[in-house]
Formats: sequence, structure tokens, C-alpha cells
Amino acid sequence: MDNKSIPLGELAKAIYTINRHAKTAPEPQHLYFIKKETIKRLLKEKQAIKVGLHFSDHPKFSNQHSTLLVKVDNYYFHIPPEKQDFKELEHLGKLDQDFRNPRTKMSLSQAKKVIYRYIDWKPKNESKSRPTRRKQYTSSYYTPSSLGKMERTPKKTYRHF
Repeated sequence: MDNKSIPLGELAKAIYTINRHAKTAPEPQHLYFIKKETIKRLLKEKQAIKVGLHFSDHPKFSNQHSTLLVKVDNYYFHIPPEKQDFKELEHLGKLDQDFRNPRTKMSLSQAKKVIYRYIDWKPKNESKSRPTRRKQYTSSYYTPSSLGKMERTPKKTYRHF
């Protein structure tokens, strides 16, 4: 399938959905990776615009750092900036907390399909990486109790009356 056939609005909604899920996911690395790859490709194809730099709301190791604000259709996203961005783009200061992207309804699985098709990425058998049954927790310190399981041999009594 040709990734050019995906409307820009559909891609923007998919990125929005992936970004929203990544913020609450226990392991968001993959979601952030596909978001960044999609935006980089859109920038290369001139379908997205670099707006400027923002101070991050989440400083790394107590150091203030900046993120790159990118506009895709009617949505705005942040990705890590490159060195060149600091030279070429205006710094917009603090993030406007009142601004929100348009709300959208798209499932995470649908969003992933759209993004995977666009960046031509093949997932490595997600069904295998997701266990069907939960593995039972076992501690390395766990010693099974033998209470009630041991067959005791009666002790010899040495009582002499």
C-alpha cells in the first residue's frame, strides 16, 4: 500500500492517539519512537512545520531543556530537537498550559495501523511478545511451607513408669 494515500488529518489523529496513550503507558518507548519517526518523515515531506522551541514541563535531571514544537494539520506535538533547531528556530518560552489539541476518537490499534503503514514499519509479532496467560509471581526467596504436608514418624518415647 502507498503511504501517500493516507490523508494528513488521519495521520495527525493517529499521532495524537499514540501520544495520548504513550503518556500513560507502562512502557511507552515504542509509542514515542513511532510518533517521532512519523513526524520526522512528515517534516522531510514538508507536510509538517517546525513552529519553535518550548521549555519542557519535565526537566531532565533537574536541568531545564527544550522540546521542538511541530504542527501537523491542526495538531501540535513535541519531539526532541536537533542542534540545528536551536540555531534556526525561535524559542517560544514556557508551554501554554491552556492550549489543547482537538479531541479525537481513534483506537490505539487503529492509530498504530495508520502509522505503521505510513512509516512502512513491520511490528515484530506483537502477539508473541504479549503473554496470553499471566506468569505466576514467584520470589527467589520463597520457600514453600511444609506445614501439614510432612509425614511425621512418631518419636520413640523413653518414658519408663
